[in-house]
Amino acid sequence: MRAVIIESKGAQPRLVEDADPALLEATEGATVELDVLTSSYNYKDGMAVAGKGIARSFPLIPGIDLIGRVTASSGDAWDAGDLVILNGDGIGESRHGGFATRARVRPDALVRLPATLSPERAAAIGTAGFTAMLAVLRLEDAGLAPDDGDVLVTGASGGAGSIAIALLAARGYRVVASTGRGTENEEYLRQLGAAELMDRDELGAEPGKPLQSQRWAGAIDGVGSTTLANVLAQTRWGGTVAAFGLAQGPDLPTTVLPFILRQVTLAGANSVDAPLPLRQRAWDALADELDLDLLDWMTSTIGLSEVIDYAPRILGGKVRGRTVVDVAL
Repeated sequence: MRAVIIESKGAQPRLVEDADPALLEATEGATVELDVLTSSYNYKDGMAVAGKGIARSFPLIPGIDLIGRVTASSGDAWDAGDLVILNGDGIGESRHGGFATRARVRPDALVRLPATLSPERAAAIGTAGFTAMLAVLRLEDAGLAPDDGDVLVTGASGGAGSIAIALLAARGYRVVASTGRGTENEEYLRQLGAAELMDRDELGAEPGKPLQSQRWAGAIDGVGSTTLANVLAQTRWGGTVAAFGLAQGPDLPTTVLPFILRQVTLAGANSVDAPLPLRQRAWDALADELDLDLLDWMTSTIGLSEVIDYAPRILGGKVRGRTVVDVAL
């Protein structure tokens, strides 16, 4: 078994070509064994590999996504040969994850690979796309419609932001993309469907007034902190902001005024603990709606041997779109 392993807290991860498969037997509650076909690289994975607090159990195989083929299952839900998707559910954080050629996982969060998606494309969607769809569903379940006005996406050049733009634009929304790399990525973001770009410093440089000019019918935020506070202050009466990230920080320097005086809703999108019916709903929607040619265009591939050195790039904001990890390379 090939695997990237973090042996202990603070230890440097290493690629082990002949890791002992018995390592997987310690996975609590795991009853489904898989051959991992492919994985993907997310911001959280970069944090885990760099030792920035994501890994909570050791030794640990990182990787919060995997696409696999079932080899054995103790229950009736899955049969050998079934192709499955797993995002979150603690893998890559407190349970062994997808940066390996084999895995042993719980059945509770497994979703069958849609017939329209290859394993590589499902990995390209990964947690980022899954989270983006959860955020879009939060907005529309709250009543947002394309005619209501502009929808903002922060952290637009990242994986989740990129797919959020594509999903919203395909549903008919006018999307404004907030990014710190507008000059570099303008063509990329417009190709995804962004109608307008704004520099992230307009929102993230410093906290503004608790209530500002009303600009957004809704928003998807992957940044947090000052950025999210200003987004809330600029959201129109009755609007919803779906938040999933904290790239700028976990703090929220705002007041209750947007929530009380404008009836703004702050809704979370949690990919780790999403219940199975919601997972299935999101993946069904992704399989039906996402432009696969656009997905291919925004996706690059690295090998398992490159996972460790890739962390500084994704943490430094040098990666745009999605990155698939080929565990065989």
